[in-house]
Amino acid sequence: MIDTQDIKQRFGIIGNASGLNRAIEVAVQVAPTDLSVLITGESGVGKEIFPQVIHQFSTRKHGKYIAVNCGAIPEGTIDSELFGHTKGSFTGALSDRKGYFEVADGGTIFLDEVGELPLSTQVRLLRVLEAGEFIRVGSSEVIKTNVRVVAATNLDIPKAISEGKFREDLFYRLNTIPLPIPPLRDRKEDILLLFRKFASDFAERYRMPSLRLDDEAKQILTSFPWPGNIRQLKNITEQISIIEQERNVSGMTLRGYLPHFHEHPLPAIYNKTNERTFSSEREILYQVLFDMKKDVTDLKKLVLDLMENGEQSTKIQNDNARIIRKLYQEGEVEFEVPVEKNIKTQPIVGTPIAPVVTIPHHNIIQDTEEFVEESLSLEEKEKELIVKALNKYNGKRKLAAGELGISERTLYRKIKEYDID
Repeated sequence: MIDTQDIKQRFGIIGNASGLNRAIEVAVQVAPTDLSVLITGESGVGKEIFPQVIHQFSTRKHGKYIAVNCGAIPEGTIDSELFGHTKGSFTGALSDRKGYFEVADGGTIFLDEVGELPLSTQVRLLRVLEAGEFIRVGSSEVIKTNVRVVAATNLDIPKAISEGKFREDLFYRLNTIPLPIPPLRDRKEDILLLFRKFASDFAERYRMPSLRLDDEAKQILTSFPWPGNIRQLKNITEQISIIEQERNVSGMTLRGYLPHFHEHPLPAIYNKTNERTFSSEREILYQVLFDMKKDVTDLKKLVLDLMENGEQSTKIQNDNARIIRKLYQEGEVEFEVPVEKNIKTQPIVGTPIAPVVTIPHHNIIQDTEEFVEESLSLEEKEKELIVKALNKYNGKRKLAAGELGISERTLYRKIKEYDID
């Protein structure tokens, strides 16, 4: 039977959250085996404690335990640090040197931030996990090793695999036993416990009274999301312990130490990332113009399809068809459509009879016009035609409506919509 309280006291683990207790139980259960363990969690959650728990409860507890921060070692020397090198293998290699995997033979090696390893080193590590052997840098001699590997990372490994930054086969070898550590925001019941522990430690270190929180400060402390997790909580507790003279911490005082604190979380703004990138402003401008032209072309096709499919009344069809014809005539653009034998006509006051063309489904309008520096908006053209008709008949709406082929009521509505004087 696992006594989690004894383990917490032994390793200085604070908290009673269910996710934390589950992580401790899994660590102790897997410790007697030689299976690889991958510890995952955000930065600052305390991942470095669990490899020590695994080592101390394993049969290797009398062997060496080595913790390596893979992200802190330069890429050019990481292979030498992990696997060793021979004399003269590179500039500065004045003698043979054992690597961590050779020194930790029979013990446990903890690879922190394993996601930062370069791909070439990942290949070497995979060989150690699969065959228990490696080769020093600059040597051809195969060296056997018996090492338990525990790794940790705060990266999204599946995403790194899809981006080609992490080997999929290595991930499966390391992830034999996954051990997720919950973030502090999911351990709200532990936040006040951690604060009191840190406040007591700093009071003892700096020889001053311990901090105390009022009710408002406690509420703020537990509602804050803590993106930096336990590390951030510890740092803020230390700041307040040193800077503040008043030992009773109020909510107002605590807010000054919490960056971007909001009592009610604001909705997140999602910025969709466009996969295409542009090398110059000119390319951006061209893309905007092409998109505008495409939108106008789609709008033309949509209006003509509506006319063809009979989804509008006959009068609205005639209105739209007449506006489109006038639009092309005003823009001096060729608009060639195959004309069928059956043509509907409607008289227009003061103008010749204008045919309404029925366009078959198989005839698709091909937009071959060149882009010119003028407005391509149907609304602008419609407004322009209305103004011309009103000017032609000296503001007489009835005659202007007849000229445009629309009702006087529709003309009045459009005058008001476009704010035409």
